[in-house]
Amino acid sequence: MRWQGLTSALAVLLVVSAGVALAAEPKGEGKWQSPFDGKSLAGWEQHGGKAVYKVEDGAIVGHSVPNTQNSFLCTKERFGDFELVFEVKVDNALNSGVQIRSNIKETEKEKDRVWGPQVEIAASPDGAGYIYGEATGRGWLSQERTKQDAFKNGEWNCYRVLAKGANIKTWLNDQPIADLTDEESAREGLIGLQVHGVGKREEPLFVRWRNLKIRKL
Repeated sequence: MRWQGLTSALAVLLVVSAGVALAAEPKGEGKWQSPFDGKSLAGWEQHGGKAVYKVEDGAIVGHSVPNTQNSFLCTKERFGDFELVFEVKVDNALNSGVQIRSNIKETEKEKDRVWGPQVEIAASPDGAGYIYGEATGRGWLSQERTKQDAFKNGEWNCYRVLAKGANIKTWLNDQPIADLTDEESAREGLIGLQVHGVGKREEPLFVRWRNLKIRKL
């Protein structure tokens, strides 16, 4: 009876533990994958500028360098319809973003230019969570924007991005931000982590990403 009782207790413990693990996962159907293994930049490649990207304490860390264009660490894999979640922390003085469904082009000034929709990362109060057309010549794709304080300055912030067909929705710390329907943007492309150019500034500014997960729809 003692062993039977112990076995039952262990079974209950396993069920509870499994429930906690599932609860920690983002909700939704489909299989989640991690494009970042937490240890290396395998599966990623840099485009654009010369900002520095490295891995520290389970996070991708990017920092600015002077006299370079916008830099992007991009997935080698392309994504169409997907759900993406990640956490990010950025220095207040640095503008950043996450490219989605983006591509590479050559211009007269830049040979390795990343372009496409960008989910904005910036200190409050600003456009964090809204969608900008990086290098598209179209400016903000989110036309209706209000300054909001959903982004917690100096802290880790949770983003969720849902791209399906022509529609892109974003959430920032569980607060709905953008709901964009855009027929002109590409329906497939790269995920890219931006470090914005800082002109001649010598002192580096930092942005960090962790817990990146994506599922194809």
